[in-house]
Amino acid sequence: MTAAREVGVAQGIPSGEPSAIELRDAGLGFGKRTLWEGLNLSVAQGEFLVVLGPNGSGKTSLLRVLLGLQGLTGGSVAVAGEAAGAGNRRVGYVPQQKTLGGSYSVRGRDLVGLGLDGHRWGIGLRARKQRREKVEAALAAVGASEYADRPIGALSGGEQQRLRVAQALVGEPDVLLCDEPLLSLDLAHQHSVSELIGTAARESGAAVVFVTHEINPVLKFADRILYLVDGRFRIGAPAEVMTTETLTELYRSPVEVVRVREKLVVVGADEAGCHHAEEGED
Repeated sequence: MTAAREVGVAQGIPSGEPSAIELRDAGLGFGKRTLWEGLNLSVAQGEFLVVLGPNGSGKTSLLRVLLGLQGLTGGSVAVAGEAAGAGNRRVGYVPQQKTLGGSYSVRGRDLVGLGLDGHRWGIGLRARKQRREKVEAALAAVGASEYADRPIGALSGGEQQRLRVAQALVGEPDVLLCDEPLLSLDLAHQHSVSELIGTAARESGAAVVFVTHEINPVLKFADRILYLVDGRFRIGAPAEVMTTETLTELYRSPVEVVRVREKLVVVGADEAGCHHAEEGED
């Protein structure tokens, strides 16, 4: 039994709570390369799981597995009570932040509405009034009502990301998957988007899997952390995972974790390949 498998079994499965996500002895690899194996993980309804690790460690691939876009090479996965599969309306998805240019003329409210309709315009909730109310509520929840009728290509990156969050939340999902939603955002927008997702998830009771390189904006929402490094992983509360001893073991190189004004700073991360060494800086 590998060390990663032992940690997964010991720390990955909370007891006595309903599970929104279940991974059992899960493994994923491409050719001769193994991203991770022996991953046992239950994410409870209402839990906020942060997924950390360097580029290439399999963070986004994990989300693809949960979305049903990528099959496992071993083990099993269930999401919202059923086998992972594309098109599950009980799953919301916030993609990586990517600013759309001026050629995108779709209005903000129409982008949000796609969270109910998918790609089939006019298909969704039976009552148009109920659909409209849901879209308006989602826009208000993320503070995007004032620019909801503007074309998304005319909006800033932070405004566009708020709309993506609203799109993911409008269908009231049981599971919310977030793939680097803070990427390319400045510090203020990182915190505002994290606050939007964390607050909305807690109010709705959705389970969140939040892939990021930036731990500090979501630290107060994180119930547990899954840290992936070169085929190894650790699962546990932030205070258990974000330690000098744990990260040094994972990276197999000296790494020091210090707390500065309620923020975490990882020292020696450049040599170890860690990508969130500057998270403690303002």
